[in-house]
Amino acid sequence: MNQGNQTWSDRFESALHPAIARFNASIGFDIELIEYDITGSIAHAKMLAHTGIISKEEGQQLITGLEQIRLEHQEGRFNPGIDAEDVHFAVERRLTQLMGDVGKKLHTARSRNDQINTDIRLYLRDQIQGIRIQLREWQGVLLKHAETHIETLIPGYTHLQRAQPVSLAHHLLAYFHMAQRDWERLGEIYHRTNVSPLGSGALAGTTFPIDRHYTAAELKFGGVYANSLDGVSDRDFAIEFLCAASLIMVHLSRLSEEMILWGSQEFSFIQFQDSCSTGSSIMPQKKNPDIPELVRGKTGRVFGHLQALLTIMKGLPLAYNKDLQEDKEAIFDGVKTIQGCLEAMTILLREGIEFRTERLEAAVNEDFSNATDVADYLAAKGVPFREAYNLVGKVVKTSLAAGKLLKDLTLEEWQGLHPQFEADIYEAIAPRQVVAARNSYGGTGFEQVRSAIKSAKEQLLDTKS
Repeated sequence: MNQGNQTWSDRFESALHPAIARFNASIGFDIELIEYDITGSIAHAKMLAHTGIISKEEGQQLITGLEQIRLEHQEGRFNPGIDAEDVHFAVERRLTQLMGDVGKKLHTARSRNDQINTDIRLYLRDQIQGIRIQLREWQGVLLKHAETHIETLIPGYTHLQRAQPVSLAHHLLAYFHMAQRDWERLGEIYHRTNVSPLGSGALAGTTFPIDRHYTAAELKFGGVYANSLDGVSDRDFAIEFLCAASLIMVHLSRLSEEMILWGSQEFSFIQFQDSCSTGSSIMPQKKNPDIPELVRGKTGRVFGHLQALLTIMKGLPLAYNKDLQEDKEAIFDGVKTIQGCLEAMTILLREGIEFRTERLEAAVNEDFSNATDVADYLAAKGVPFREAYNLVGKVVKTSLAAGKLLKDLTLEEWQGLHPQFEADIYEAIAPRQVVAARNSYGGTGFEQVRSAIKSAKEQLLDTKS
C-alpha cells in the first residue's frame, strides 16, 4: 500500500526504509527556506488563478492557507518532522490539511525541481543584499580609522621584511578597496541570481498555459530562464556567491593575520580591548586575539563549501539530480559564516583595538626602510639609479656592521660615500618626508591619502551599483 505521507505516486507499493527516509530527507535544514517557499507558492497560486488554470476563488483559498502556514511557522506552531521529507512537501501537506482538495491543486504546473531553485534564489538575493550592507558598515569603520590616522606612520612590509614606511590610513584603505570589490562583485552576482526558473517544471516546461513572466513580476525577479533544462539545473549563481564569499573571507583573514601580528609583544602596534579578547585558562598575563583567529580559521570552512559545490556540479548530467540537495547546507552555512565574521570584525575594528601610535612612531625610526629614498636622492641628482642602488646597498651593509642607522651617519661620512650628498639628505630620509614624498597617484603621500579618503566617502554613498 502507498503510504499517505509519501510525495510520490501509487507506482510505489511500500514506504521507504526508516534509515533511508532519514538519509533522504532534507527537512532538517531546508526548513530555512520556508518563508521563501510560501512566498513563491503564493505567486504561483496567483498565476494559476490569473491564467484560469484554477478559479479565482480557489486561488484565494490557496493564498489564505499559505498565509496561515506562514503565521503558524512564525509563532512556532508549525514544526514538520522527518516524515515530511522536505520543506516543499511539508507546506503542501499542511495546506491540504487546511484547505482540503483545493490544497492539492497548488502543485499544478510546477515541480519541486523549479520550486527549490526558485526558493534558493529568493533566499540568496536577500542574503546578498544584507551582506552588501554589512560590507558598507565594515568599510565605514575602516574609513573612520583612516581619517584619524592619515599622518600616523606604520612600517610597510614585503616578504614580511621592513620595506618602506607608509601612512597607516593608506594601509587601511587597501582593505577598504578590497571590500569595495567584494561589494561590487556581489552586486553583479545579485543580477544573475535574480532570474526566475519558476515554470520550468521538472525539466521540460509544462502543458498548462502558465504565465512565467507574471510570477517573475510577482516575485520581483529581473527576468526568466530561457531554457527549462538550464532553469532547474543551474547552480552557477550559488557557485559565484561562494566564490565571492571566499574572497571576502580572504580579505578578512589577511587583516586578521596582520592584527594578530600587530597585537603580539614583538610588534606591539595595537592593543586589544577587553571587550574583544579573552585570557588564558592557565597563564594570567595573556590576552588572546580570539576574533581574528576565529575569522582566519573559518576561512577554510567557506573555501570548503565552494569546493564541495564545484565537485557536486562537475559531473551532473542534465537536468535535476538528487546530488543538488547538497547545495543548500553549503549556501546556508556560507551565508551565516560570512555574516558572523563581518559582524565580529566590524565590532573589533570599531571598538576592540587601539593603535599604539607612539610604538608605530618608534618603529619607523629604527630600520633601513628609507634606503630606497637615498637611492632616489642620488638619482634625482643625475646618478644612474642602478649605480645609486648598489652604493646604498654597501652603505646599509657597513652601517649594520657599525651598529648605525642611516640617520646616524655624519655629513662627512655621507660625502665620503658620494660627493652629491648634501645636508638635505637628512630631511630626505626622515620617515615623515619619505612618506609625504610618495605623492604619485595611488601612493602613500599624505595628499594622495586625503584625496583617496574623499573618493572613498563618495563610494560609500553608492547604494545601487
